[in-house]
Amino acid sequence: MAIFARVQRVGVAVAVVGLLCCLESVRTVAALELMDGAGRRVEVPAPVMRVFPAGPPAGLVLYSLVPERLLGWTRTPAPEALAYLGPHADKPSLGWLGGRGSDANLETLLRLRPDLVVDVGMTSGTYVSLAERVQGATGVPVLLLDGHLAALPASYRTLGRALDVPALAEARAAWIENRLRAVTDGLARVPEAARPKVYLARGTTGLESARAGAINVEAVEAAGGRNVVGEALGGGSLVTVSMEQLLRFDPDVIVVLDPALFARMGDDPLWGALRAVREGKVVLTPQLPFPWVDYPPSVNRVMGVIWLAQLLFPAQMRFDIPAEARDFYRLFYHHTLSGAELDALLAKAAFR
Repeated sequence: MAIFARVQRVGVAVAVVGLLCCLESVRTVAALELMDGAGRRVEVPAPVMRVFPAGPPAGLVLYSLVPERLLGWTRTPAPEALAYLGPHADKPSLGWLGGRGSDANLETLLRLRPDLVVDVGMTSGTYVSLAERVQGATGVPVLLLDGHLAALPASYRTLGRALDVPALAEARAAWIENRLRAVTDGLARVPEAARPKVYLARGTTGLESARAGAINVEAVEAAGGRNVVGEALGGGSLVTVSMEQLLRFDPDVIVVLDPALFARMGDDPLWGALRAVREGKVVLTPQLPFPWVDYPPSVNRVMGVIWLAQLLFPAQMRFDIPAEARDFYRLFYHHTLSGAELDALLAKAAFR
């Protein structure tokens, strides 16, 4: 999720004016007015051939739809991740336009002469204000799209109109809607008391997690897990949890994001004190090209929802996870999974 938390100064005013003039000279006169996920009316030029992602979630959504038009990634995926992506994946790192870890600046954006900036994530007033500042400073329209799971179909449809690929966007929006609806229908047959308490172990220590309702843990909650962290650990989406607190939470299931942590968890006496570890209710989210749960909080999480729902509620769900993964990777990553790749993805994706 890109957060336009700060707009960096453009070094020399004359250079900026020159770059803006150059940018405007390559745009066509025609424009399409769209309402984005924040309710803003944004004039999008036609055609849009060069798109700058504001952060990792936007980069993934754009790659899934128009990989050839994506100017680059926030961070270029590692070689092992690139192997699970199709054409046009090996692109440069552009940095993050805003938010925690922000390292891109407006000179970079202007030098690349994008037709459009796309941000996928939060769309509250703060982000609207900051997006307007970027748009005003550069002259490049900024489209804010809601990155929450339930909003992704609408966000794809809006982006499809902006990029003039409505059929491609509709195929992806419908895929997401169908799978999330199937999970919701399955969960309707599960009593609330039968839904397991789940802890999302983030980072190398596993002691970072996310509060209930945070976008980082949305996939766990959409899959029917009850997030044990709740809202009691202070402000912000991400929280630090002590082992003592985790013992009190006593989760039924632990979902791990870091492979190294997962590998050593069973031999660690502190983690071994947890009932979920003792009973083999620990699972590592599939990793490539992007983890299926949490990071980045983008369309990758849809695959995580159906995988985790099937794992937690095998009697109520009817997903063939290998078949769903093949379909998802073909549609969203433009890659045909081999049998060996699929086996590697799912090798640690079951309870141990």
